[in-house]
Amino acid sequence: MTQEDGSTGSRERILAAAAAMLTEDVTTSLSVRAVAARAGVSTGSLRFHFPNQRALRDAVLARIYGHLFPDDQIHDRSLPARDRLVNCLRQVLAPAGVGDQAREAWTKAYRTYIASEPSKQARAAYHALERAGWHRLEYWLTVLADEGALPKEDHSKHIRFLSTVLNGLSIERALPAEDSILQSETETLYTAVDCVLGRSQPSD
Repeated sequence: MTQEDGSTGSRERILAAAAAMLTEDVTTSLSVRAVAARAGVSTGSLRFHFPNQRALRDAVLARIYGHLFPDDQIHDRSLPARDRLVNCLRQVLAPAGVGDQAREAWTKAYRTYIASEPSKQARAAYHALERAGWHRLEYWLTVLADEGALPKEDHSKHIRFLSTVLNGLSIERALPAEDSILQSETETLYTAVDCVLGRSQPSD
């Protein structure tokens, strides 16, 4: 085995160990010592691949998202841009579940981030998740902008808007509802996407 092979192998072990730790507890700080011990590598090796905790956490979250959504629908040009973006937003909501699963997730989030002053580790975990979600939305909008479906510009306002819509919909999934969640959620997603795409939508 070459030195390069060994380096690649240690990087993969580090990512796998960190992903397992995040899966077990999303608020974990991913400390150098803990991740290195879990991966069976030295702290120096971990620092070689990931010079700080943010670099490690961002790489792990990118890996987790990649496994959750292996086939990114934003590239499926057999569908209009509007439908593709809605489908992508549905992917973000999917892991939250509905009913009991959604209530459990939001109860944990409330206890971790809202009920009391969050710890430094909890803040870091939340900000990392927020960055990962932001990057994913930014990527989708950039792909559509490259196709001409919306202007090539800073998408920050649109990303913040879509993030707020997704947060609201995920909370609604945890609340009792009389109407069909799927129907109302779909209508809301299409309304949000139409706001983002704006004048780029073809006229009837």
